Amino acid sequence: MWNYRSLGYEDAELINGMDASQFIKNAWREVAGKRQLVEINYHDKDWPNGYPYHLEHLRETIRSGGEAIGAFDENDNLVGFAAINRDVFGDRYRYVLLDQLFITLEQRGKGNGKKLFSIAAHQAREWGAEKLYICAGSSEETIAFYHAMGCREAAEVNRTLLENDPRDVQLEFVL
Repeated sequence: MWNYRSLGYEDAELINGMDASQFIKNAWREVAGKRQLVEINYHDKDWPNGYPYHLEHLRETIRSGGEAIGAFDENDNLVGFAAINRDVFGDRYRYVLLDQLFITLEQRGKGNGKKLFSIAAHQAREWGAEKLYICAGSSEETIAFYHAMGCREAAEVNRTLLENDPRDVQLEFVL
């Protein structure tokens, strides 16, 4: 059984102990103007965009009043985390960004990502947001996870976030 608790600024470096690697057999890509699954057979051996990128984003979330939730195993090792930013954006809806959600490789598929997502959604609801906004990595498994959680294509696409990585799938979750 995992324990869940808020991560402080000083806890952020604990993510270095996680295995964020992922083998991606299929990913969603734009082909001839239509999104479809494409076989890519890519092994990302480290954090997407590198560890320093994710560490700094996590620190910035905490520093700016967002929420980071860690999942810890029975030995108090960080094995998963979710981070949501406090800033509200959107013209038609009140969105907050689910900035990160990671589970260490050996702990994936055990329901703990669902628990972290649920905790993050609850926090966003308490802040008065209407929807979570997710820039999801395009792997088949990642998109399947978010769809299983009830996420759908974002009704209002944040252009700045889309331009950060056009391969990301822009999703939302109604709170």
